[in-house]
Amino acid sequence: MSQVTIAIDTMGGDLGPEPIIEGLTQALDETSFKAILVGNQDVILSYLPQYYLDDNAVEIIHCEDVVSMSDAATDALKKRDSSIYKAVECVRDKKADAVVSAGHSGATMTLATLRIGRLKDVNKPPLATLMPTIKEQKSLLLDVGAVTDCKARNLYEFAIMGRAYAKYIMKINNPKIGLLSNGEEDSKGNELTKEAFNLLKEIDGFIGNVEGRDIFNGKVDVIVADGFTGNIVLKTSEGVASAIIELMRQNIKKSIPAKIGALLMKRKVFTNLKKQVDYAEYGGAPLLGINGCAIISHGSSNAKAIKNAIFQAVKFAKSDINSRIKDELATHKE
Repeated sequence: MSQVTIAIDTMGGDLGPEPIIEGLTQALDETSFKAILVGNQDVILSYLPQYYLDDNAVEIIHCEDVVSMSDAATDALKKRDSSIYKAVECVRDKKADAVVSAGHSGATMTLATLRIGRLKDVNKPPLATLMPTIKEQKSLLLDVGAVTDCKARNLYEFAIMGRAYAKYIMKINNPKIGLLSNGEEDSKGNELTKEAFNLLKEIDGFIGNVEGRDIFNGKVDVIVADGFTGNIVLKTSEGVASAIIELMRQNIKKSIPAKIGALLMKRKVFTNLKKQVDYAEYGGAPLLGINGCAIISHGSSNAKAIKNAIFQAVKFAKSDINSRIKDELATHKE
């Protein structure tokens, strides 16, 4: 395919445009793609080195408005001069293959769903994220916040989309799929998961109900949940990871032998541990099931997170994942 173009919302992040533009330049230095930076041109130019413009690696689309975190997600539809609206429109108008934003996640999901549109047979697009496991391979959790009130059919579609993503993006030949529940037994769960369980049984690779611990032990590759539950799992996991690292630091400071041991383990053990649980290593979460690509990053994303979010967008755009998802959904259509 021709060179991939990524539209980037430079104004929406909590930390301002500086880490977003820094992450962009790091990405441009490591891989080939074209970037469309959307936001206040004067602000962008104050951070962007001129040579990225000179070699046509970067284009700027100027706009004055920003969707703030205090705005309702649906307000973004009215703010047509906002950076996220115009970035999404680049994908809608086929000027870009993907959009990356660290801004208002609800606004990005709303705009991506309504302006870019959904793939055929997708009722509600889920947000998917990679989770660390004790094995080398990551697991994929979806939905983590796009669809808080789900029907069984939504979870069924999530499983199909997650399986396709695991197979064609994560390169897992026969991904194992689990339905997040309060027990492994087939009879466990609430009304939603029990109904969904009966639908998911027909999908290749479905192993049944799984518990929260199975997200991290490598037992399963794709974990399906409603967006309310998935978001709580994600935020809890991030909190636990941060707390464990901080507790380790506090206890290391309490004794000389612990400090010596920590120094010996710093490079191989602690560095690898931090890398495995660091959100910046993943960069962002793809919104699956839209007729394009949208990668949604944390509002507090640093340059490394933005760089890796861009890498995700480039990889997604170069893949044939959306065609695969459409084919899978058509095959499983009731």
